[in-house]
Amino acid sequence: MGGMTESTATPGTPDATPAAPETSPRDQTLADRGSNRSQRPSSEAFRRFIAERWADRPAGTPAPLPAAPYAAARRARISALFPGERLVLPAGPLKTRSNDTDYRFRPHSAFAHLTGLGTDQEPDAVLVLHPTDDGGHEAVLYFRPLAGRDTEEFFADARYGEFWVGARPTLDDLAALTGVRTAALEELADALAKDAGEGGVRIRVVPGADDAVAAQVDEARGGTATADELAEADAALAEALSELRLTKDEYEVEQMRAAVAATIAGFERIVRNLPRAVEHRRGERVIESSFDGHAREEGNAVGYETIAASGDHATTLHWTRNDGEVRPGDLVLVDAGVEVDSLYTADVTRTLPVDGTFTDVQRRIYQAVLDAADAAFAVAKPGSRFRDLHAAAMEVIAARLAEWGLLPGTAEESLDPEGQYHRRWMVHGTSHHLGLDVHDCAQARRELYLDGVLEPGMVFTIEPGLYFKSDDLVVPEEYRGIGVRIEDDVLITEDGHENLSAALPRRPEDVEAWMARLLGR
Repeated sequence: MGGMTESTATPGTPDATPAAPETSPRDQTLADRGSNRSQRPSSEAFRRFIAERWADRPAGTPAPLPAAPYAAARRARISALFPGERLVLPAGPLKTRSNDTDYRFRPHSAFAHLTGLGTDQEPDAVLVLHPTDDGGHEAVLYFRPLAGRDTEEFFADARYGEFWVGARPTLDDLAALTGVRTAALEELADALAKDAGEGGVRIRVVPGADDAVAAQVDEARGGTATADELAEADAALAEALSELRLTKDEYEVEQMRAAVAATIAGFERIVRNLPRAVEHRRGERVIESSFDGHAREEGNAVGYETIAASGDHATTLHWTRNDGEVRPGDLVLVDAGVEVDSLYTADVTRTLPVDGTFTDVQRRIYQAVLDAADAAFAVAKPGSRFRDLHAAAMEVIAARLAEWGLLPGTAEESLDPEGQYHRRWMVHGTSHHLGLDVHDCAQARRELYLDGVLEPGMVFTIEPGLYFKSDDLVVPEEYRGIGVRIEDDVLITEDGHENLSAALPRRPEDVEAWMARLLGR
């Protein structure tokens, strides 16, 4: 679309720009200059003609989303925490990628969680939980509904118009999908201000989700509190919404299974494309594009930027430039996850021998990481604490590094809080919660996250690693430039755990056999 010169308004401005500016070219403002590429017809004859003779839209309303009843239950849980208050959850606005083009839209995760909407639904929308007399809340979803074909938005608005981005849902459509009462976005400001202000209804808004909506909320609040008090109130809402996701309901677990299954298929595509990656000057990008293309075909997108790190690049924890070669004899660390249409994402890492077989040194390091992961799995059960996963993995990591003579003292000395020498080769944590965000529940309190007790329905990663940089003179030369991470997605069950990604081989001999089969060897 970037090179098109068809009729358009500048994306980001709701009204169409006149074809012939009233000001002279010298007087044209910077904001107006985007219209210079526009050749939109503006005659009255055209306006009448484009509004005529369109077929009726399909009758009926869509079926409710499968997530709708679960989203209603989540709203009820949040409602109970904030009786008598107005809670504002924006989906977020479209974000500019460059000049007048936008990134593909993804709604804020808290909005998605409490509405059940996914994919690119619904820019600028705002879910508001209005307090009711019985102490509960009524949910209302404010959004920009489908414009009529007799409006300029229909043909001229490149950001919202049907000609440009497709038909938007009607008020009835979105109400049927979500089970939530809907209203036009233009009604939001008055709805926020109702009974608000001094001595009125307290309003909380999800911080950072939408600056324009936050400004409307601030205006409705008036002078009810100091800026610090308001920020604290909003943070408490974000905290509660994050903690709500610490345990997944039945629908969420189903979506996580789907995301993991799609991710495993993506890793199979990567292995099949390894020969092409070896031949390409930027083989890491062959791996990245293999997975990312699969994620768009089978899901909504990737859940985060794919890491395709070959050789020494694997020792950079978040290597996403992915512009390096993929050489035979090296390992390639791939950290990737498919985000399905509901926006739940997997997060899986495998470290693969490029030519299908581990060397003795690679296998030694890989096995140490695998043993550390298995130690964390052993404590992944109800009643354990989240921090126990990391502690178990670190005991193995420290022991192996001590065996290899890399620590300045014993493993026990290294594990002491005053030591921690082993963390030179694994500076990250072993686990994080997983769900709508790849690092889910990030605003939860420490006592419920790091110090929290594992409960059925929790989903998180187990991902120890060892990373020996090429310029690390502490380690033997044969170790340098090797990075290994093994990451799986884990569900806590009533009597233990389930490795959701277990179908993707983990043991070195199984990885080699799996790769050989996929490569036809």
